[in-house]
Amino acid sequence: MTGLFAHTVRPALLAASRADGLRRLVERSPVTRKVVRRFVPGDSLDDVLGSIAVLRDSDRYISIDYLGENVTDVGDATASVQAYLDLLDALGRRSDTAGDGVRPLEVSLKLSALGQALDHDGQKIALDNARTICERAQQVGVWVTVDAEDHTTTDSTLSISGDLRVDFPWLGTVLQAYLRRTFGDCEELATVGARVRLCKGAYEEPASVAYRNGAETTDSYLRCLRVLMAGSGYPMVASHDPSLIAAVPEMVRESGRGADDFEYQMLYGIRDDEQRRLAASGNQLRVYVPFGTRWYGYFMRRLAERPANLAFFARALAQRGH
Repeated sequence: MTGLFAHTVRPALLAASRADGLRRLVERSPVTRKVVRRFVPGDSLDDVLGSIAVLRDSDRYISIDYLGENVTDVGDATASVQAYLDLLDALGRRSDTAGDGVRPLEVSLKLSALGQALDHDGQKIALDNARTICERAQQVGVWVTVDAEDHTTTDSTLSISGDLRVDFPWLGTVLQAYLRRTFGDCEELATVGARVRLCKGAYEEPASVAYRNGAETTDSYLRCLRVLMAGSGYPMVASHDPSLIAAVPEMVRESGRGADDFEYQMLYGIRDDEQRRLAASGNQLRVYVPFGTRWYGYFMRRLAERPANLAFFARALAQRGH
């Protein structure tokens, strides 16, 4: 990541992801909505079901995220739960939810969309709502992973995830390598045998809690991944970084793992050729597929992740101007 992008453009985009005024302007732009479809296949359940059918045809696994975060109303949290239940019911009607072992289909949850950010009893409400979703997921043969958000939610998120794993030991948890605490969290979760999705991190965080330098974040990622590979859990390597992907096979050999003992993960619309290559080479590769109308925050974080994503958006805007 270039210095200008990392130190100037990325922080500006992440700040914009939290600006309601800009959100309303961007959401009304026809060209923006067209570009969003590269990263978010659609607004509706039918849209996402169609997109995952294509991905499954190329032997890729799926994790579906119903977009939304930081709800401040109990009714909105309840609506998110219902959307997940409807999604799980639809997934349960597919033939690839049967059997034991690694589940090809998964849903990802943001706890702040389930009530975690509510002023009164937010953590309990989010836990209860997540439990409802996990119960339905277990019934239909689908996995669940709890997403990470900004660092202020980490303790609450790990606490809720730990409570859920008592009844749902297959539950996945996301850790972000740019947080200074993550190495210790990886040691703990590797010891208890948890499924862990390790990503670099997509939020603007202060230097007191997070590595701000790209090289430091990459080094932290590799150190954390070694811990997960050496542990008794199931590592999920969530990265598009070629240097990190290239480092995985040696770690796998050192740990004695087989191809079924870990997986790669990438985002919908990013490095599709590499996704296909990894899957065709006999690796387990899961694609994170978001859907829904509340795509703004997710979309801005994708632009902030890689210069190539922002360049794609800029080209689309330029073409619109001609």
